[in-house]
Amino acid sequence: MIFDLDGTLADSNLDFEAMRREMELPPGQPLLEAIAALPEAAALECHRILKRHEQAGALAATPIEGARALLARLDRLRIRRAVFTRNSRAMALLTLERLDLPFSTIYAREDAPAEPDPTAILWASAAWRLSPAELAMVGDFTFDMAAGRAAGTRTLLFTAGEMGTVPGCELADDRGATLDEVAEILLRWADRSANRQPRSES
Repeated sequence: MIFDLDGTLADSNLDFEAMRREMELPPGQPLLEAIAALPEAAALECHRILKRHEQAGALAATPIEGARALLARLDRLRIRRAVFTRNSRAMALLTLERLDLPFSTIYAREDAPAEPDPTAILWASAAWRLSPAELAMVGDFTFDMAAGRAAGTRTLLFTAGEMGTVPGCELADDRGATLDEVAEILLRWADRSANRQPRSES
C-alpha cells in the first residue's frame, strides 16, 4: 500500500496560497512545477520559502485520527507499505518520527519525480515483486489519484469527512471519509491480492 503523507496520515496545516503569495506565484498553480520553471535565483529563493513553511508544518503536524491504528492493522497482517510524498525527505522523516508513524520505505521529492508522476509507485512494485494491480495508492488529492491511475494501481481517496465532490474523486476507485473506512477498504482489497509480506518488515 502506498500512502500520501500530508492530509492523509498527518495534518501539517500548510497554507499553500500563503506560500504562493510570498513566492509571488499565480494562485492555484502547483508549487513544485511552478518553482521548477523559474530562473535559478528566483527558484532558490522560493525553495528557501518552501523549506521554512514545510519545517514549520512538520514541527506543528498532528496525526490524522486513525492513522496509527491503520498502520498497526497493516503491521499485524504484514502488509507492505510506503510513503510517497511531494514533501522533502527531511521534513517527511521529521513528521513521521515526531508522530510515531513508522515507515521504512519513503519516496520524497528528492528520491523520485513528484506526484502525479507514477515512478515511485512503480519502483515500489518492482522492489516488492508485485504487479501494480496488487498495490493501492491512498491519498487526499488529485495528484495522488492521478499517480495511482498512471501506475495501474487501485486508487483510494481519503475525503476527511467530506461527502460531496472533492479533488481527485473522479480518479478514485473508492473513497473513505475516515481512516477507519480506509482501513476496511484496504484490508478487503488485500484479501484479494498477494500484497503480503513474507516477514515482519514494514
